[in-house]
Amino acid sequence: MTQHAPAGGVGSGEIDPASASRLVESCRALRGELAKVIVGQDDVITQLLIALLCRGHGILEGVPGLAKTLLISTLAKTLSLSFSRIQFTPDLMPSDITGTEVIEEDKATGTRQLRFVPGPVFANMILADEVNRTPPKTQSALLEAMQEGQVTAAGYSHKLPQPFFVLATQNPIEQEGTYPLPEAQLDRFMFKILVDYPSEAEELAIIHLTGGPTDAAVQRVMSAQDVTTLQDVVRQVPCADHVARYALRLTRSSRPDREDAPDFVRDYVSWGAGPRASQHLVSAGRARALLEGRFYVSIDDVQAVAHPVLRHRIITNFNAEADGIRPDGIVDRLIATLPSEPSDALNAQSAARVFAETPAQEPRRG
Repeated sequence: MTQHAPAGGVGSGEIDPASASRLVESCRALRGELAKVIVGQDDVITQLLIALLCRGHGILEGVPGLAKTLLISTLAKTLSLSFSRIQFTPDLMPSDITGTEVIEEDKATGTRQLRFVPGPVFANMILADEVNRTPPKTQSALLEAMQEGQVTAAGYSHKLPQPFFVLATQNPIEQEGTYPLPEAQLDRFMFKILVDYPSEAEELAIIHLTGGPTDAAVQRVMSAQDVTTLQDVVRQVPCADHVARYALRLTRSSRPDREDAPDFVRDYVSWGAGPRASQHLVSAGRARALLEGRFYVSIDDVQAVAHPVLRHRIITNFNAEADGIRPDGIVDRLIATLPSEPSDALNAQSAARVFAETPAQEPRRG
């Protein structure tokens, strides 16, 4: 039986509970495999899963030694996806990422022709390691790939394999010899995920885990087709109109040039989040709702994903730096000040009422 969204919702309006259950079970199995290698970091893993299910890209920021690279490579192994690691360095060229045209000679006829040799970006999952260590010209080579799912070389477009997922890492403490990512490229990342130090108990568990005689082997739990199917399931999750409007208000309130912008936004923000942020808030809310076992998006879901969606899209000014105000603090205050009526309890009641009134559909044939 399919379940339907409340009237006035945004989305396809129906979702198959069996497909939703498979998504939850698959993500639970994936977490179990990651736990063999990665200790803790539950929030980071959740955000990575949400980005993956939403066809989004993520940038992980944290000091060295927090297993950012290990987490991404292990995730690729559990998903049966082709994986490519690109180590970003100051001398890396765009063609080293996207590929290049080479002259190929036919020995039988003696004729020569150009042939495109794909670069490492032609994989399902890309690890852009230390992405801020290469100049902007090379960083921008990822823009078309991330946005369009293709690479253009010599006037020809070459489609990238699907699903396609870019995860970049950067170190926030070493600024010598680095090139901060332009805002236009940062906006292509759905999430900016902060990786923090583990707790004392987790750090002790890491010592025991890495000191064993053998390395843990992870099992593959999802194929590329499984990932694509689950991504389609997430897109079917309905979002009530008042939740979509809340996400919109959250984004628009971060813009200091608006007349109704809060005073703290005017004082501390140079540039606010663009329309892509509103899209990602709703999309990520859909994925989180399913992971929480619900078939509709709540305002709580939007608030839960607000920090990774907005923190790299809100550009603070010198006043904020002087007062120690960071983008996460701006997001906290936006959530605290924005009204969230009508309540999620009303949304849940409305969903339950419509679900109860909707007759079961005939099973699809074929």
